[in-house]
Amino acid sequence: MAGPRHDLTQGPIAGTLFRFALPILGGNVLQSLNGSVNAVWVGRFLGEQALTATANANNVMFLLLGAVFGIGMAASILVAQAIGRGDLKQARSVIGTSATFFIGLSIVIAAIGLPLSRHLLALMDTPPAALPFAEAYLRIIFLALPFLYAFTFITAILRGSGDTRTPFLFLLLTVALDIGFNPVLLFGLGPFPRMGIAGAATATLIANAVSLGALLLWLRHKKHRLWISRHERGLYRPNLAVLKSLIVKGIPIGLQMMLISVAMLAMITMVNKHGVDTAAAYGASLQLWTYVQMPAMAIGAACSSMAGQNVGAGRWDRVHSTAKSGVLFNFLMTGALIIPLILFDRHTLSLFLPDGSPALAIAIHLNPIVVASFLFFGVTFVLSGVVRATGAVIPPLIILAIALWGVRVPFASLLQPRMGADAIWWSFPASAIVAMLGSVAYYVFGGWRKSRMLRPGPNEVAVPTEVPGQAPSPIADVARCDEPATGARGP
Repeated sequence: MAGPRHDLTQGPIAGTLFRFALPILGGNVLQSLNGSVNAVWVGRFLGEQALTATANANNVMFLLLGAVFGIGMAASILVAQAIGRGDLKQARSVIGTSATFFIGLSIVIAAIGLPLSRHLLALMDTPPAALPFAEAYLRIIFLALPFLYAFTFITAILRGSGDTRTPFLFLLLTVALDIGFNPVLLFGLGPFPRMGIAGAATATLIANAVSLGALLLWLRHKKHRLWISRHERGLYRPNLAVLKSLIVKGIPIGLQMMLISVAMLAMITMVNKHGVDTAAAYGASLQLWTYVQMPAMAIGAACSSMAGQNVGAGRWDRVHSTAKSGVLFNFLMTGALIIPLILFDRHTLSLFLPDGSPALAIAIHLNPIVVASFLFFGVTFVLSGVVRATGAVIPPLIILAIALWGVRVPFASLLQPRMGADAIWWSFPASAIVAMLGSVAYYVFGGWRKSRMLRPGPNEVAVPTEVPGQAPSPIADVARCDEPATGARGP
């Protein structure tokens, strides 16, 4: 099939990684801008209770879809490795099997979650004043989930194949539709009904459904090399070997997302107990923290795809250079965001909270404590993305579990009687440092280089593992990250 080819196994490491990551970063900016604009409409015009409601509802959504996200990530890595080997047949087999499993599971989760929305929110100790808003919002979000995550799945597959430009363009369409429909449905402009907070969720549903349909039509029209035509529908029948790999590797990746989501639920539950003002301050601060995380998340996702293709090609020199470049870019880009968000936090936080609100003072206090921790978590994002590209998914899960549930949640819970809400805020940098140290140690000394996503068939050649020896520390050696990789390309 025709379609753009994006080879991440050639060219200078740092430049290739940066150009590949830029559309991902742009997509993250668009998504965060979308969330921030919606938060401005909700927070300033519907009040603190409505803003608290969206924060609680979104945490539930990310928790329930964590496992499905892991399947999508596993599929993306499998596609990247297959593309790196030049095995288009296996890449398409992975896409067919994972699409059936991924989308089917998202529909099941949506069907189960819809009638349980109020119960899930009640379990989080959602403030009573915010509960009706949160339920109205979450029920529609559940209806949107199959569209939202089918769109996310396809963009992850395209990223694994080396294409980040196409996902960015269609994400731009999604955000434009969401931002455009939000005030229309929120306030009932023109012929549209006034839906209140439910209008914000309905705008998300419409935007993702339309963009998903447009993306599928574009792939079909372009006869993209990864498009499965109607004559190839047999590829949607699950391949047991691929399905096993998706489950065995995808579940631990999904559990990482669920660990993060459950930890955030634990944090917001503790925050809720301090009242609506503290909860609203936390929800507004989350908007800023989303922007701070964007560079590291973009670089981590780019590193995973780039490392996956080079693992498939047997280019281990490029795998390690990718890790070093990713860590360097994290420090530069994340650090460049942290400083202004601390210096000008009053102006940015006031976008989400009404003037004179007591929540604003609380947000200004907690923001500088938490925001710097994302510099350390950025290292974890990057290194986890690299080691997962080989199939090593359990150690990053363990490291994250220790950081979040061995440090963050106990720290916040046990020290609240002495420190009050400050215990919650200081638990973020404490856990971030632990996660970074664990990730660096595993990258340098762990056995991730010997892991595999999918065992070769009887007629296939196994991808060569790295020559024995420890990898250099990506932090200690970042100064050499622009050095071009050398060596022959693997089979």
